[in-house]
Amino acid sequence: MDAKPKEPSLQLTTSRLFPSWLASRNASIAFTTYQAGKFFLIGVNAEGSISVFERTIERPMALCAAGGDLYLSSLFQLWRFAAIPGAGDYQGYDRLYAPRQSWVTGDVDIHDIKLDAAGRVIFVNTLFSCLATPSTTDSFDPFWRPKFISKLAAEDRCHLNGMAMRDGRPAFATAVGRSDVADGWRDHRVGGGVLIEIDSKEIVATGLSMPHAPRWRDGRIYFVNAGTGEFGHIDVASGKFTPIAFCPGFLRGLDFVGDFAVVTMSLPRGNKTFENLPLQETLDRTGANPRCGLAVIDLKSGDLAHWLRLEGVVTELFDAVVLEGAKRPAAIGFRSDEIRRVLSIGPEVR
Repeated sequence: MDAKPKEPSLQLTTSRLFPSWLASRNASIAFTTYQAGKFFLIGVNAEGSISVFERTIERPMALCAAGGDLYLSSLFQLWRFAAIPGAGDYQGYDRLYAPRQSWVTGDVDIHDIKLDAAGRVIFVNTLFSCLATPSTTDSFDPFWRPKFISKLAAEDRCHLNGMAMRDGRPAFATAVGRSDVADGWRDHRVGGGVLIEIDSKEIVATGLSMPHAPRWRDGRIYFVNAGTGEFGHIDVASGKFTPIAFCPGFLRGLDFVGDFAVVTMSLPRGNKTFENLPLQETLDRTGANPRCGLAVIDLKSGDLAHWLRLEGVVTELFDAVVLEGAKRPAAIGFRSDEIRRVLSIGPEVR
């Protein structure tokens, strides 16, 4: 009888100063991998070494950190985790997240989650090419779509995937292609990406390659141009893209801490979605191998200052958020006994 193939293990390594840099920021990082069905919390323990906490969730993708809450999208749900008050130093962890609310959205392929100034949850509904909010009666409530999308249809027409907030309101969105037919974005992967102003519905930047994760900061839109492997920013007035750093991987997630950007890198899958992208040309020219992990980019110099690399069973990452004020976080899972025993009590209602 043939021996059963050995399951690939997970190997996690970091640059030498990554743990001390993370500790100096008084922060930790959460990231997702829908490919492996894992949600990770990366912090630093009392000895100054990397702390890795993981939970298994079906197809985890988008993340959003807001106050003490952490929002996470999964295969057909959108979850809100809350930091449990008074749970500091729980088994050596200084913040403990517990699932407190869920919306059943159906499998709409949520790619980005944000909260507006009023605390309303807004997400990018990629399957229906729109922005939406959770509903109490339906799968979702749509409230915006690009003007080149003629109707709401479960066809992923343009691969709308990112949303930038400005002054507490959705301000810009990214799409891989200006297409109004089912799955049409795949024909525009190399240079058909666009940045759209939400209020006017006008396209303010073109010629992008699979753009993801637009973020408004210091009067600019920062984002990752995944098809080229570049992190950079766009001047909204001119539409000009300025690269800041090249990262050896397919980029999706983006967040900031101080003067640093944190981006997620993935290995290309080797299918048609990733074929003939400029990213591969740059990897070949520089002699670099693609990586899966986190890249920490110094915004002042453009240097890749620190990194975390995953090898083995995890080959793709999706989103990442910085959890400020938490050096070593943990989360209660849905199937563990902790979800029955770890309780928090709200104010008494009289």
